[in-house]
Amino acid sequence: MAGILAALAANIYNQIYFFATEIDYSNIINWGSLLSLNLIISLLAGLLYWLLTTLFKSRGAIVFNFVYSVGSFACVIIPIAITLPLTTPNPELFPGLTVPMVFFPVIAWMTIDPLFKKN
Repeated sequence: MAGILAALAANIYNQIYFFATEIDYSNIINWGSLLSLNLIISLLAGLLYWLLTTLFKSRGAIVFNFVYSVGSFACVIIPIAITLPLTTPNPELFPGLTVPMVFFPVIAWMTIDPLFKKN
């Protein structure tokens, strides 16, 4: 569920960024890559959540939130360090598109997670 929400947010943000800057990065970032990346990240996050809640019982969710948040901040370097093809227009604006998208999976997880908690 969080992966779908994150993919939807990333695709909406991609469209907004395109209309604001009129720069097309669709040969690098497109709806298919955004969907698959967000789904894979959320699936891995779900496995990590299961592992940490199994190992740490009641503290597992807290440990998971910490690890997922810190991991997201660490992943900011990926879109900044990426080398774009020479034919890409305005490569300096690419991080403006992709850096916020790094946080969409963790934001979606922390938004959706409380809805599925049992009291």
